Amino acid sequence: MAAKARYSTLIAILLSSQIFAQFSWDEFLTPSDTLNRQRLIRTSVAAGTFATLTLTGLYQLWYADYPQSSFQFNNDNRDWLQMDKLGHSLSAYYSGVTMYRTMRWTGMPKEKALWYGGLQGWVFLLAVEVFDGFSEEWGFSTGDFIANSLGSALAIGQEAAWDEQRILMKFSFSGSPYRTENPSLLGENAWQSWLKDYNGQTYWISTSPGSFGWESWPKWLMFSVGHSGMGMATGDPNEQAMNPRFDHLLRQRQFLFSLDVDLTKIPIKNRFWRNVVHSLNLVKIPFPTFELQQNGSTQWHWMYF
Repeated sequence: MAAKARYSTLIAILLSSQIFAQFSWDEFLTPSDTLNRQRLIRTSVAAGTFATLTLTGLYQLWYADYPQSSFQFNNDNRDWLQMDKLGHSLSAYYSGVTMYRTMRWTGMPKEKALWYGGLQGWVFLLAVEVFDGFSEEWGFSTGDFIANSLGSALAIGQEAAWDEQRILMKFSFSGSPYRTENPSLLGENAWQSWLKDYNGQTYWISTSPGSFGWESWPKWLMFSVGHSGMGMATGDPNEQAMNPRFDHLLRQRQFLFSLDVDLTKIPIKNRFWRNVVHSLNLVKIPFPTFELQQNGSTQWHWMYF
């Protein structure tokens, strides 16, 4: 379940990134002042095709070999200290931001672009949840659905209110020592671990006082608060507690406090390189970081990834 959820998150981000890339690295870099129907048609066809192929591949990879059932719900809200839910929110958020800007690039009016673009990631992830609902192995997760909705709302709400993203969701990863405790679930190698090992993932919220009227503070320099977890060998805490193999693990949350950089606020005249740099903005920039653990322990990291 955890691997599938993380894979779905990755696919949603790739969906938006691929579409944005297709229409940003060519001669049409400048957004249209009025609706450009050719751009809109190309974008719609590309988005629909890519989503269809991705969902087809996802079905064959995750669902085809498992028995189907009548539609059912699954409460997995206690799993992974809700790290998977943050992953779903991140996916919906960046898909919404990217597709909104792509719709604006076609010249679509703001009000329509907010819904046609901002909700595309949410619709994609909803389709994945429906697949889960008809699978005997999983079930429709209301927690995932809520997380997807919150991510889309964060993207759409900020564009509606401010015409920009002042509060950013970001992601970082560093290998954790817990992967070897249960490699079949947390990853057999380094590539799999960044996808599956929630102990090594951190999800961040970054914002700058300069974006809220503090003129003396540079808008590109942000304060960042992160959430991660440690000691997780399985998704379900009860399952882990009942397994004596994992008695030595202390399962708890980690709260991180750091600085960050908003790459979209760095002035770059060349549109090509501006888009390249902006596409990297979902990754938290490494900075010295203060860590507060759930049990009250603290730790200082001179550089946290």
